[in-house]
Amino acid sequence: MSNAEHDAALTELSFTVSGYISKPAEQTYEAVADPEQLSRYFTTGGAQGRLTEDATVTWDFADFPGAFPVRVVESTPSEKIVIEWESGESAVESAASTPGHTRVVFEFEPIDDNTRTLVTITESSWTVSPDGSQAAFGNCMGWTGMLAALKVWIEHGINLREGFYK
Repeated sequence: MSNAEHDAALTELSFTVSGYISKPAEQTYEAVADPEQLSRYFTTGGAQGRLTEDATVTWDFADFPGAFPVRVVESTPSEKIVIEWESGESAVESAASTPGHTRVVFEFEPIDDNTRTLVTITESSWTVSPDGSQAAFGNCMGWTGMLAALKVWIEHGINLREGFYK
């Protein structure tokens, strides 16, 4: 397949990151779904609203100002959360996202008799373009940081993001 054929076949960019958390799936899921916990290690400007199916919540990041709405598409306790937000929240995202939305899927898989959890995060909806690639790579870094922050928060009570980005 030539480069042109390969590029034509690729219609959307997506990525997946994952990591192991040394806590049961229920507790790990709660650390993501519960806005109070999420605000302590990830949404540095605060999260408003629990990640329950059909809810619209608000996430804010002190290091990336501007609260924005996040729609919960699916929520299966201890197993899966699917969220979306409207594309176009920033100029780069508007040019980089497929029309309409960015989608993120969190999956929580019990490991070792549910003493650990494999958390997998997949984000999709990025256009195949230089802007789309830049935005996808940036968000990939962000979700990888979120997983690391989740791990040290839930296992050790430490907020890794504090002072990290600003």
